[in-house]
Amino acid sequence: MPKAEKQKQKLLYILKMLHEKSNEEHPIKMDAILAMLDKEGIKAERKSIYNDMDTLRDFGYDIVLTKGKNGGYFLASRDFEAAELKVLVDAVSASRFITAKKSKELITKITKLADDHEAKNLKREVYVVNRVKSDNESIFYNVDEIHRAIDENRQISFKYLEYSINKEVRYRKSGKTYHVSPWALTWNEEKYYLIAYDTESKVMKHYRVDKIKEIKILNEIRLTADRNKHFDVAEYCNQFFGMYSGRKEVLTVCFPNTLMSVVIDRFGKDITVHVKDETSFTARIPVAVSPQLFGWITGLGSEVQIISPEYVVEEYKEYLMSIFKQY
Repeated sequence: MPKAEKQKQKLLYILKMLHEKSNEEHPIKMDAILAMLDKEGIKAERKSIYNDMDTLRDFGYDIVLTKGKNGGYFLASRDFEAAELKVLVDAVSASRFITAKKSKELITKITKLADDHEAKNLKREVYVVNRVKSDNESIFYNVDEIHRAIDENRQISFKYLEYSINKEVRYRKSGKTYHVSPWALTWNEEKYYLIAYDTESKVMKHYRVDKIKEIKILNEIRLTADRNKHFDVAEYCNQFFGMYSGRKEVLTVCFPNTLMSVVIDRFGKDITVHVKDETSFTARIPVAVSPQLFGWITGLGSEVQIISPEYVVEEYKEYLMSIFKQY
């Protein structure tokens, strides 16, 4: 490249160096900047560097010059703080639906948003290898296609995976093709779900995104159970424990006061709550009645009691007896 063309890139090289090499603990000295530019075949004087720094500041970059023996220039403000990047890296690392290979690729991209010094710290604290991860490498393609179908108001088809008794991945229902109307993607208990209207059974269902294969966008317009009602994703998720379906019902349940935070964490602040006595309260909770719900209630201890409706109380008793008979 001609020297004149190289000189035009001087400002970009300076910005790149500030982004990758500098932070408050590691400012870049003027001599280091000049040496870096010289290595790239760009000749510069101190005065021109001062002008370049002023230009970058005028454009909105927060560039600070510190004085003293260890002084120099550094980029003081970035799109993401180190703590924010750490949260993103941890989320990717912990995510079960992202494969180990894709997790490492994403973490590498995230660390590029930090300076080189902070990037080393981020990578040093990442643990991906021994975590339970999906094996489906087409997950991000699935997500992209589902979003596109939702945006275009179209149905999709796909095949669904499951594990055999031999722990081998296979197609569910002998490779049956599912036809659904996608309405939302949601994160629930470390898993990513597609919420969709099943055209065959005519009900809303949810599917693990990491178990979807051979997805196709169809020409048919999306359908829903009730075209006149807005679909509330949050309400749907709150009703289905562990994202397993069941009969919708509103239960009245008695809880000890010590479990108020647990109840709010699960159902939110909008539920109806009444003080029963000094040590307990009742709450009306919208749920899908299922073994997963009963398991959750059982895990909270013997002080939790289902009050109504009566038929759910009887089903819960049968659930407990079926467990008791196993021992």
